[in-house]
Amino acid sequence: MNPTPAFSFDTVPDQRGAYSASWDKYRGRDIIPLWLADMGFRSPPAVIEALGRRVEHGIFGYPSVPPELVEVVLSMLLAAYGWEVKPDWLVWLPGLVTALNVICRAAAEPGDEVLTAVPVYPPFLSAPKYSGRGLSTVPLVKVDDRWTFDFERLESLITPRTRLFLLCNPHNPVGRVYTKEELTALARICEQHDLIICADEIHCGLVLDADKAHVPLAALDPAIAARTVTLMSPSKTFNLPGLGCAFAIIADEQLRRKFKQAKAGIVPGVNLLGYVAALAAYRDGAQWHAALLSYLRANLDLVTAAINQMPGLSMTHVEATYLAWIDTRAAGIEEPVKFFENAGVGLADGAQFGGPGFVRLSFACPQVTLVEALNRMRQALA
Repeated sequence: MNPTPAFSFDTVPDQRGAYSASWDKYRGRDIIPLWLADMGFRSPPAVIEALGRRVEHGIFGYPSVPPELVEVVLSMLLAAYGWEVKPDWLVWLPGLVTALNVICRAAAEPGDEVLTAVPVYPPFLSAPKYSGRGLSTVPLVKVDDRWTFDFERLESLITPRTRLFLLCNPHNPVGRVYTKEELTALARICEQHDLIICADEIHCGLVLDADKAHVPLAALDPAIAARTVTLMSPSKTFNLPGLGCAFAIIADEQLRRKFKQAKAGIVPGVNLLGYVAALAAYRDGAQWHAALLSYLRANLDLVTAAINQMPGLSMTHVEATYLAWIDTRAAGIEEPVKFFENAGVGLADGAQFGGPGFVRLSFACPQVTLVEALNRMRQALA
């Protein structure tokens, strides 16, 4: 399906020399970088135009939170999820990784434990350690060829020192959109053991399956909301990670106060252009977003068909995100990342996510780039 003609996702921007972490990793080498979770597309025209107007203004002093941005975010949450959020529940942040580290300090004391399910976005695994908190992990399990929680094992790992559960939904890297039933079961376990839940929902705008819908954990009921910190940002959905604008939604006043105290004096505010971009994205980016989802669905079809034809590789269906979690173990490749780099494709190492033997591929790129990368992988395996 072709995107709206006004948006060209087939254009291949030249990111060499543009201070791109993704491309600079392989500077001077013929390797297509699909390892980092950002997009190979230009951001929405509305965002680019809004940034241009602000740059033309020429004053880059300390910013305040745009009141219109607060209104737009609250309206978005109500329209998308039926979730009525109050303005004072919002805590603005320069990024979600920052928030993961803050909540480990706010919800637990040194020596306490943090629990999460693996594989998972690597900062989930590093944040507790940076904070002097213990980390316990429970593996996700495959049921009917999709990843889910092993609730019995998860609950068995909770100890008297466990204070916090870190949730990723939609899930990076396995691409699940957890159902209301799964989320409720998880929340009830956390309620029973008096755990705070931090829900990273940064990929909530990237649901690809038409029959799936993102359910914010805190929107399930007020009791769950009272123990939940929800993290969101326009950065993944609108390709704005370099501008650093995110927010936490914390309904409980005491928990919100602890969170703010934990970040005080350490975490900087959001930069001016981050606010400008976020407002333009949420307010004026709907058509671009719809076109993006159509393009990503087509890219996912390409990835799925290609991986199914590659000997020794397999992947479960991606319900959301633009990330494919690929199992290479049956291929007998000792170092899959190095193997595919030698073939000219840069992928993320599953071991960093707690999933050795897997690689993660970002398919948020022009189709010509994606097809070339998949062909290189196919030829290397052949």
